[in-house]
This record gives sequence, structure tokens and C-alpha cells, in this order.
Amino acid sequence: MSEVTAPYEPGTPCWIDLMVPDQQAALDFYRDLFGWQGEVGAEEFGGYSICTLKGKPVAGIMKAMSMGDEPAPPPNWTSYFSTADADATQAAISANGGTVMAPAMDVGDTGRMLVAVDPQGAVFGVWQPKEFPGAQIVNEPGALVWNQLATPDPKAAGTFYEAALGLEAGPMPDMPEFTGFQVNGRTIGGMQGMENMPEGVPPHWLVNFAVDDVDSTVDALIRAGGSVMAPPFDMDKVGRMAVVVDPQGAAFAVVSTDAPA
Repeated sequence: MSEVTAPYEPGTPCWIDLMVPDQQAALDFYRDLFGWQGEVGAEEFGGYSICTLKGKPVAGIMKAMSMGDEPAPPPNWTSYFSTADADATQAAISANGGTVMAPAMDVGDTGRMLVAVDPQGAVFGVWQPKEFPGAQIVNEPGALVWNQLATPDPKAAGTFYEAALGLEAGPMPDMPEFTGFQVNGRTIGGMQGMENMPEGVPPHWLVNFAVDDVDSTVDALIRAGGSVMAPPFDMDKVGRMAVVVDPQGAAFAVVSTDAPA
């Protein structure tokens, strides 16, 4: 079990959550696909669900709601980055061209959070932990294994995330042909341009989940009403992966866990 017991370093992806129109349907879908357990949460937190794997938190699922005159956002997965000070990070985001969508707010005694958009248009979250540090299982089947930024301007995005979150963008030590984000020399995510993506796909952070078998997972997803954006393929030095969409329209990737380290 890849259990996280130490606090996440600032800048490290520490949590992911899903916003969808039908929360219960999403809970059922991801239970069947990844083995998660979860139920609609307390009303005081908007029914937010903490999903668990082997009894440990791995992701959140919430019902999409409209904000004022704005319609509810489309189904999507959001990646959250750990911070020691959400308010200072919020100021850094704004000072470097980002836009704050949901200003820093306390979530009970669990932590303080905000949601923002980088200057190129990718949405991300920030989490300042209090009682809740974030995902407690990662890098194993059914759990988060990677976060990948797709952006039209990788150089500008790298500059922004360094200023706002303290990430360093540059070649990955083991795969110098790829651009990664590092925290204190440790690669915590990746970045790519959008020149090879279908027209209309917006800049985004793509959540990647580890699975034992990409092909069988994709088959199960299709049977459950999901669809495929990029069919299973072998990626040099990474392993086998696919990019898929759940039945409500939220995109994510699945990656085989037998890939070379």
C-alpha cells in the first residue's frame, strides 16, 4: 500500500475532487471502476463526499451547483496543490496573472482552500491543511498517480507556477524529453503543449489514476456508459495508458502500474 503518512510539501498535488450533476451516480460509477467507498456527505459541507480506498481517503466527489447568476460548471476533475498559507498563495496567483474563482475559505477544521485559473486557462485548487492533509493513498491501483498540465504556452505556464506555487519547470531527470514540475528536486507532475490535442479542448490539469490493466479498465468504463478520448496505447518509458471520459463528461487518464519506474 502506498500510504501517505508525512505532510505534503508545499507545491505538491495533495488532493483531487470531482464536480458532477449527479453525485450519487458518480459515487456508484467510481466504486465499480476503482473500488472506492463513499456516500453523500453532511449538508453543512454541501454533501461533499470523501471517497476511500482500503479505508483511506483518495478523492472527493461533489454535486455541481450554480453560483449566483453563473450556471453550474461542467463535469470536471480538479487537482489541488498543498500550501502552507492559502492567503499568501492567493495573493501570488493574482499578482502573476492568475484569476481566483473561489477565494480562500475555511472548510470547517479540515483546512483552507481556494480555486483559481492560471493565465492560460487551466483550473486548479490550493489546499492549506489543518486536520486533513489530503489523499492518504497514492501511486497504486485505484488511486492518483500523476497530474499533467496541458497548456498552450508551457514556458509562460512554468513561469506562473514557479511564482504562484513554488514549482520548478524543466526536463524530467529520468526522461529529459518531457517537461516536469519539481518540488525540491522531486518531480511531482508534468506539462505538455496542446498542439496535438483535438480542437476545442481547453487548457487543463489531467488527473491520472493507476490501474492494474488499462485495457480491461477501459472496457469496464465503456460498459458503464463512459467513453474514450485516447484508446489504450503504450508510451515509451511510461507504460500503457488511455484518456477516458466518465458517463457525466469528466475526463481523466488511467495508467498501468507495471510501467518502469
